[in-house]
Formats: sequence, C-alpha cells, structure tokens
Amino acid sequence: MRRELPGHGASRGNALGRARVRQPHALVVAEEHIGVADVPGELARLHQALDAVREELRMMRSRLHGALAQEVGEFLDLHGLLLDDPELLQGLDDLIAKGLYGADYALRLQRDRLAAVFEGMDDPYFRSRIEDIDHVIRRVHAVLHQHDATVEGVAGEILVSDALAPSEVARLQSQGVLGIVTSGGSTLSHSAILARSLHLPLVVGAAHALGQVNDGDVLLIDGSTGLVIVDPDGDDLLAHRARVREGQRERRQLHRLRREPTRTRDGMDVRLFANAESREDVAEAHALGAAGVGLYRTEFLFLQRNELPDEDEQFLAYRDLVLGMTGRMVTIRTLDVGADKADRSGLALVNEPNPAMGVRGVRLALRRPDVMETQLRAILRASAYGPLRILVPMVTCREEVIAVRRAVRQATLRLRREGHVVAENIALGAMIEVPAAALALPSLIDKLDFISIGTNDLVQYLLAADRGNDALDALHSPLHPAVLQLLQAVIATARAHDTPVAVCGEMAGDAMFTPLLLALGLEEFSLHPGTLLEVRRAVRAHHLGELLQRAPALLRARNRAGIARWLRQCEAGT
Repeated sequence: MRRELPGHGASRGNALGRARVRQPHALVVAEEHIGVADVPGELARLHQALDAVREELRMMRSRLHGALAQEVGEFLDLHGLLLDDPELLQGLDDLIAKGLYGADYALRLQRDRLAAVFEGMDDPYFRSRIEDIDHVIRRVHAVLHQHDATVEGVAGEILVSDALAPSEVARLQSQGVLGIVTSGGSTLSHSAILARSLHLPLVVGAAHALGQVNDGDVLLIDGSTGLVIVDPDGDDLLAHRARVREGQRERRQLHRLRREPTRTRDGMDVRLFANAESREDVAEAHALGAAGVGLYRTEFLFLQRNELPDEDEQFLAYRDLVLGMTGRMVTIRTLDVGADKADRSGLALVNEPNPAMGVRGVRLALRRPDVMETQLRAILRASAYGPLRILVPMVTCREEVIAVRRAVRQATLRLRREGHVVAENIALGAMIEVPAAALALPSLIDKLDFISIGTNDLVQYLLAADRGNDALDALHSPLHPAVLQLLQAVIATARAHDTPVAVCGEMAGDAMFTPLLLALGLEEFSLHPGTLLEVRRAVRAHHLGELLQRAPALLRARNRAGIARWLRQCEAGT
C-alpha cells in the first residue's frame, strides 16, 4: 500500500529502487560497574578496540583513490582526530579507572557528555558535528562486541538507516546505491555535504522510516523536498520518469553555461563570486568561471585543534588560495569564531549565555589583538601573490572598522620593515549582518572599501528568529517585507557611495531569489560553487530593466504572500 514518509531534503535528486534497511547498532548499555582489580583489563579492552578502529580508518584511507581520495580522506582524518582526542580518551580512562565503570558504559557516558556540549551550540553546522562523534563511538562499541558495523550496498538499492558516516556514503555511491534515507541526521552534516558533492539523493530526518520500511519495498525518494514514498503508484512512477528526464535536460543545459557570461537579457553584466572553505571549492569556482572568491572562511584553520595556527601556517593556506584563483580577486574573511564554534585552544569565551550575539567575529579579534595581528600578517604576506581583500565579520559600529584599519596599517608597516612584500591599497570591507550596522551604514561607509551582506545572520537577527530552531523555520525567511526594505536600503547606500556591495548568504545561491536581488539593485553575488550555474542561468533569463520597473511593487508588498506572488509574476514574464 502506498505510504508517504516526510523528511528533509539534504541532497537533491530523485531515486527509485528497492529498500535495504539497516537497523542501527544500538548503543543501549546498562549501567555496569567493575571492581578495582578489573580496571587494567577493562582499560586494555577499550584501547584494543580504539586501536582496531584506527586501523580500520587507516585501511579505508589507503584504499581510496581518484577524486574520492581527497574528499573522503578529509572526513576519515577528522574521525581519526576524534579517536586521538585527549579529552575523549582521558574522559574514558577516568570513567573506567576512577568511576569504576565498564568500557561499554564509559563509552555511553562520554558520548552523552560530548553530545550535551555540541547540542548546546547555537550554530547549526557545529551542532550537527555530534554525528561525527556518534559515528566514532558506535564504531568502537561495535568492535568491543565484535559486531561488523560496515554497511554494504547493492546497485539499484536505496539504503534506509538511522545515520551514515561520510566514508559509508562514498562507498555506497561507488557500489551503485541510488539514494539514502536516514531517520536522523542533519542537512548540514558531513554526510549531507558529501552526498551533495557526489550528487547522491539523500533524505534525512525521515523519523518513521526504520519502522515503516521493510527490505525489498520499492521506494521513491525526492532529495529536494524530503518526501519518501513507499510502494509508489502509477501516477508516482509517471511523475518520477518526467522528473528524471527534466533533470537530465537541465544538467546538459547547465553544463553548457560553464563558459558563458553572467549577463542579463538586456546586457547587464553580473559578477558571481564563490564562497569557499577548501581547495576543492576553489578549484570548482575556478572551473565554473567565478569572478573570484567572495568569501573565504578562515575559522576552519582554528577549529578541531588544541593550539592556534601560527603565522606561517596561515600564510601558506592564504597564499595557496590566492595562487589557486590565478589573478582573480580573493576575499578573505577574518576569524569568525565564538562560543558557538568553540575551539579547543581556549580562544573563544565559554558558557556565554547567547553566543550567537556574543564575543565573536571582530569583537573577539579586538579583545585578542595578538590573534588578529597574526592573522592579518599572514593575509598581508599572501597579498604578494595576487589580488586579495580583507572582510571583517560581525561589524556593528564605526569604531570597530577604524580599529581594524589601524591594525592593518600597523601590520603592513612592520612587515615591510622586516623585508616582506605587501601589496598596495588592500581593500578592507565589512560583513553587514548586524541590523545596527545595516541601519547606520551611512555613518561608517566612508571607512569601508566594499561591503558584503550576510543574509543568514541578518535575517535571524532582524526577525529575532534563531535559524537553528526548527520550530521557527517558517518565520526565518528572507520573504519578509522588513528584510527586503533593509536589503534595498543597504544596497542603495553602497551604490550612492560608489562602494561595491555583494550578498554572500544562502539567499545569493538560491536562484529563486535572483530576480528579487537584481530588482533591489544587486550586481555582485557570492555563493557556493555548486549553485553558480543555476544562478547564472537565472541572471541570463531576466531583463534587468523590466525588473527595476517592477521593484516598487516588490517594496510595497505587505507580506510574504505578496512577495511570493511578485516572484511568480517575474518567473512567468521571463
């Protein structure tokens, strides 16, 4: 009988296949106490299991080849780092040696402790990292019980599971698995990121999937909407075939746009920059003809380690980024870390009551001038290898921009005295993501060479709606008249002062919003490389003059329904 199971679309694409259900390896462990005499044996048992998992990861790493070697290897390395984490290991040893718990129960307790830390983070991306902890803990637990946790796929099947590690996603894709459904998971998890990269349809959060799908059931999944259909009927199959044909046609069309200009029908050129945080992003941006890198996130150099990266390490990363773009502009965002992205080095404050609005971004940089100077020196040294500019996050007021500009000037003078080459007139810009900075932009724009609007945070702060709170999904939307009014004001102020302005939040990468942003006067977008061709196609489909004529009607819209209606009218007119 046909049944629908709702979930969240995590990797686009449709798949039709037989279900393979993998019940989770339960980490249900009864409280178990041991005697003092048993401690050495229990510690040895635990560490043998840890060593076995390290060896598993090493063997998996050695078998990787081709494009997957880099992509999956980084995830395996991350899991290897978790296994060697001193906090994890010391906590486990203490629970056994001092708490006199068995190894199984110690694993469970330590997992719950770490989960509580991650679940308390405001940033949904870092909150989703608990999945990596779970993958590692479950693998160790499986070894303790001599249970084979490896999942194998069969071509033509759709795997249904509670969760999957990134390495499993890659292996299943190589084995011909058509799609994956998980009862848990996050659209921001490493597994979801990898599935999108591999173009493997993935639905997460289908809570009832494990209980309502049996081995051999026919499944139809939609990785965009998150809908899972069990035993689809004839109409479902016809619709699926039509979507497959449409998807194939769309991919062929998009591929042809790789070398085409990003230009509206009436000849207005639009600049598409890429958001990047890895070498793969940079390579893809270059291949797709991005105008440059509009946002390079540097916090990944600082997280998941016990010490701060030194100047030389940062310099090499920024230099390679600049070299990778071969003369195109690179925008390096200075460190945006706070308690919601807690690092192990102790840089961020801990236990802030509201870390999303706490000491992060430029606020943390100004409290730690030593850290800021080290990063600025590394960025400035990289400027000798190609064009770059500096973007400062979480700016709220003029004084912050003046302080950073002063620090850039002083670092430049010191570097030149030491004999380093530093480019002239490196542009300094600000992320406009705090409503106060957006509203007071005329008071600080003379101190800025460019601005980039971070719509993810700007929308959540403006609407007082946490973007990580599922209960507020409907409210956290750019389709609110207040959001559009503010975007229009920021773009108009920037243009009046002849200051380049881009949008770098998720809104920029969603082609649905492209006509809206063009109508508001935006000429620069910064987006994930994976969406660049879709946005290029949307730009090329629209006539800027017509959109500008429609802009007053957009700004008069009184609610989301009115804005959505405006978008539909634009779509129909193209």
